[in-house]
Amino acid sequence: MNQDKEIIKEYKKGALTVVWKPKKCIHAAECVKRLPKVYNPKGKPWLKPENASIDELKVQIDACPSGALTYNLQNVKVEESSQKETEIQVLKNGPLLVSGSLNVKKPDGSIEVKTKSTAFCRCGASSNKPYCDGAHNNVNFLG
Repeated sequence: MNQDKEIIKEYKKGALTVVWKPKKCIHAAECVKRLPKVYNPKGKPWLKPENASIDELKVQIDACPSGALTYNLQNVKVEESSQKETEIQVLKNGPLLVSGSLNVKKPDGSIEVKTKSTAFCRCGASSNKPYCDGAHNNVNFLG
């Protein structure tokens, strides 16, 4: 199995599809804090969209700091915010969170376009550099 292959999970609630990309998750737990009846990291499945309204899910997903959670609406095109001003936030004991449109130039010269929030590793322990994978929680990073 290719270790670089991105895992993407989808969960449906009516016309809404919740999309989860675990590699992007920084484990800020905003999902669990905001909708604990929907998100239970110890549950199987961990995400139960039937426990909230579509509007509640959309609000929570829009607050996901890493962009690991997104959504699609059936028959509705969800537009990315156009040219949002770039904002950089240093999360206490966590990643550098950059919100807005940016191009990330990789060592091989390829460019990855980011349009929402991107969490960059500050602790050096991420296995998904330059992006945060939540490893700061395991190494007791302070910063």
